Amino acid sequence: MRDEPQNPLHERYASREMARIFSAGHRFRTWRRLWIVLARAEQRLGLAITDEQIAALERVAERFDHARLADLERRTRHDVVAHLRHFAELAGDAGGILHLGATSAFVTDNADVLLMREALELVERRLVALARALARFAAEHRALPALAYTHFQPAQLTTVGKRACLWLQDVLEDLAEVGRRRAGLRCRGAKGTTGTQASFLTLFDGDHDKVRDLDRLVAEQLGFAASFPVTGQTYPRKQDSQVLQALAGIGESCHKLGTDLRLLQGVGELFEPFDREQVGSSAMAYKKNPIRAERLCALSRRLLTDSLNGPLTAAVQWLERSLDDSANRRLVLTDSFLTADAVLALAGHVAGGLEIERRTIAARVARELPFMATETVLMAATMRGGDRQRLHETLRRLSLEARQAVARGEPNPLLDAIAADPDFRLTRRELDDWIAAERFTGRAARQVDEFLAEHVAPALDGHAAAALEEPRV
Repeated sequence: MRDEPQNPLHERYASREMARIFSAGHRFRTWRRLWIVLARAEQRLGLAITDEQIAALERVAERFDHARLADLERRTRHDVVAHLRHFAELAGDAGGILHLGATSAFVTDNADVLLMREALELVERRLVALARALARFAAEHRALPALAYTHFQPAQLTTVGKRACLWLQDVLEDLAEVGRRRAGLRCRGAKGTTGTQASFLTLFDGDHDKVRDLDRLVAEQLGFAASFPVTGQTYPRKQDSQVLQALAGIGESCHKLGTDLRLLQGVGELFEPFDREQVGSSAMAYKKNPIRAERLCALSRRLLTDSLNGPLTAAVQWLERSLDDSANRRLVLTDSFLTADAVLALAGHVAGGLEIERRTIAARVARELPFMATETVLMAATMRGGDRQRLHETLRRLSLEARQAVARGEPNPLLDAIAADPDFRLTRRELDDWIAAERFTGRAARQVDEFLAEHVAPALDGHAAAALEEPRV
């Protein structure tokens, strides 16, 4: 055990796949890839760069002397310069063609967008896995009656599957938004020190067309449809803000899912997975705490608050740039993706292992359903010759008495009381026939079928099933 600070996101929550994307090694290899892409594009447009020089760069692209890098960065106080000098040292004569016309933001900004694109692809795969798990659960329990709540008070009935569709609909919105943001990402391209491309115009002897071609070629080789048409020294930080908002949307959805599950587990209707040797409490051995749902809410809350840094940073950039974005972005972009990854891995795991307690659900429905049937009873009794206002007052009184009995833990006596009152002219058998739970769920089951067929299936079509790492805790 080492005496070093802990980073729970890396060590406990995020997948190794997402952690690798934002690792130092992957980032610095991406920097070198960008330097080679720039050299290739400049060669293609006529600069005196040879195939041998590019081959030399590629041969050493995976070699790093970390001690040398640390020494260079300590002396230069500049991470990009340290890596540039080290790469040039390794490449020998080819090092002289590195970074022609570029500024530090050429590698840092373009690399950031490449990493975000890769991370968004993983987020998208996790959203698909979560959506599929919820869809399976919704289909399986499409018609199972359950209490619906408003203000966390029993309202009317819904079905377990219909409630799951509420969660699933939010996830589909996130999937669409993440897809839009990923597809719409733009790199910085080759824009020079303050975005005017003056350095590249010098390199190409004032040929504006070649400078435009260089910018296009860099974006094309990096796999982007386009770069930003105009930039300062950095790409507009509004793009970061938009990506962070898409991740925050995932936090909104998963916090709602986690909160609902905690409430339902509290009343004994729905349970998150509980491992055979899992311990609920170090003191209370009988407990099955909803620790996964609680962690889901905790991490989602972190994701929501981290996203606030996006608009705050975008709003305070001075003119062509200010470096006060740098430290903030290093922390927030990485942490937000690691957190979103952890949230979705956990949500997918929970959704795939939800446990239904049918007897508790049925008992809670049976306890509340007589109250929900009072309007039907009132209409039927009135049609049989009863006085509507008098019957309403009797129902109000009997319902309050029944509510007190239920609060004491007794069976609901309302139907027996109605059948015993001659003013209603109704038998207990008639009352039992009218209050079958399925009669009070409306179109819930059909809504599940329609939603899965008309919205979920098209949204997931084309997304291949992917093997994804399970949550680490």
